[in-house]
Amino acid sequence: MVTRKKLANLPTTPPQDEETPTQRLDRLTHAAVAPLTGGLSPVSMALAMADWAWHLGVSPGRQMELAALAARLAKDTLAGDGTSADEAGSADDDPRFRHEAWAAWPFSQMRTGFRNAEAFWREASRVPGMTAHHADMTQFFAKQWLGVMAPANWLPTNPVVLKDVAESKGTHLMAGAQNWLRDVTGLHTPDEVTPADHFKVGRDVATTPGKVVFRNRLIELIRYDAQTERVHPEPVLVIPSWIMKYYILDLSPHNSMVRYLVEQGHTVYMLSWRNPDAQDHDLSMDDYLRLGVIDALRAVGALSGKNHAVHTMGYCLGGTLLAIAAAALGRTGGMSETHDLPAIKTLTLLAAQTDFSEPGELGLFIDESQVGFLDNITRGKGYLTGEQMAGSFQFLHSRDLVWTRRMREYLMGEREQPNDLMAWNADTTRMPARMHHEYLTSLYLHNALATSAYRVEGRAVSLADIRMPVFMVGTQRDHISPWPSVYKLHHLCDAEITFVLTSGGHNAGIISEPGHPKRSYQMDTRPAQGTWVEHAQWAQQAPSHEGSWWTAWHDWLAAHSGRKVAPKPLPARAALCEAPGEYVMQRYAD
Repeated sequence: MVTRKKLANLPTTPPQDEETPTQRLDRLTHAAVAPLTGGLSPVSMALAMADWAWHLGVSPGRQMELAALAARLAKDTLAGDGTSADEAGSADDDPRFRHEAWAAWPFSQMRTGFRNAEAFWREASRVPGMTAHHADMTQFFAKQWLGVMAPANWLPTNPVVLKDVAESKGTHLMAGAQNWLRDVTGLHTPDEVTPADHFKVGRDVATTPGKVVFRNRLIELIRYDAQTERVHPEPVLVIPSWIMKYYILDLSPHNSMVRYLVEQGHTVYMLSWRNPDAQDHDLSMDDYLRLGVIDALRAVGALSGKNHAVHTMGYCLGGTLLAIAAAALGRTGGMSETHDLPAIKTLTLLAAQTDFSEPGELGLFIDESQVGFLDNITRGKGYLTGEQMAGSFQFLHSRDLVWTRRMREYLMGEREQPNDLMAWNADTTRMPARMHHEYLTSLYLHNALATSAYRVEGRAVSLADIRMPVFMVGTQRDHISPWPSVYKLHHLCDAEITFVLTSGGHNAGIISEPGHPKRSYQMDTRPAQGTWVEHAQWAQQAPSHEGSWWTAWHDWLAAHSGRKVAPKPLPARAALCEAPGEYVMQRYAD
């Protein structure tokens, strides 16, 4: 557990004008290395490899165990019976090998060999005595290198591709080569439509009618009026993550969460983060809290009346920031200069962690060496680029986002059809250098929020001060905010918590509109001051439901709202411009 004294002494990024010549030399060296390592610290990776190699080198018994395992798996591969009939084809748990063509020799043997290599490295990457972090890193990078060499990625060893080449007489392979050449050179033909061209912000996505009603140097606040004759008196304030454009919650009309809410009688306020540039390098976490959440709450109160309570919702890191705000406002004495804020009536957190002790695979890239490396990369520009963040997420999902996609595009000539989520994902954002350092250090490295050591205005914040009803959503296949980690808020506060576990991943599980096929969720409520159960036990006993969790959330909001009233029109002088506003349009060439 990190102490308050330790947290007070955490390193901070110095102002740029205090950089010494030797610090500049180090920074430039690290920045030059970064493109070669994908933005990962070479020291961090080398330490993990050295930890593994040294412990294995002084463990002859472990070497003998692994040698015996390798011999047994090699024999199994040569025998060709590593995959039973009931595990092949459509029953295969790896989508790369589900085609029936993989059941024929020699491709079945290649698949068996690959599976056995995976099994070997799952065991070999862990040696007694290694730190848990280094063992996880070793296993992850072994998995990545095996993913590169998977027989599904290469023309001579993929029977599906070979069959396609024969049936198309090589035309699909030629089209794939052209796709590769276009991507390498960046010279696309006029008839190729990119996701960004196909889904324009304000035309195809982010189209729910609304007005920008507040703006400061960091945010715009958009108000969407309810589309019903009578409305719930409490508006809904939405805080998206600052590492994404807000319109993931207002995509196409059919899957827009904002549109769904206003059609159910809710007045919605959406926070739109400004895309920072070099001048914003010194923006801090406190700035994001004060200029983001607190200023937005104040603006909502000014328009709705401070006597009207507010439903609040935060997504991903936006939810983490919202939880910090709720805890800071709930502590004895609250925060300074917040007397004019409306009360927070409910708190909804979507795929948002408050305890970062087990942050999933993203935590593999966050240690002291990696943070220092990133500090040197961001110090020169004053921000972390969107491309650097996107590269990290691609690394986490390399099988689906890189290799499977490239196989279909380059070997089979099938361009992925653009969709609104792809367009949003390509619309990258930035993070100021100081804020990026602070949130990695305080949340990921030191888990300060969960240990009541996170400080706002110099005072510690405790999640135990959250007392309003909480609605939480975790997603089953979330690599960014694993649902067991999201669930940990049950251990940190005694508020009433309604927890939902929905199918899908970090984005697709949240964008789960009614009518979306093959959607389901589990939901259960722990009453205030109630006892908690472990996440695995919760998953075994929580009731299951078919369909979208959005309807359950709306019902929950309605149950915590007052009697519906006639909508209050927005004063004409309050509108600064039409939605989607100006900040969401900011794009930079990094």
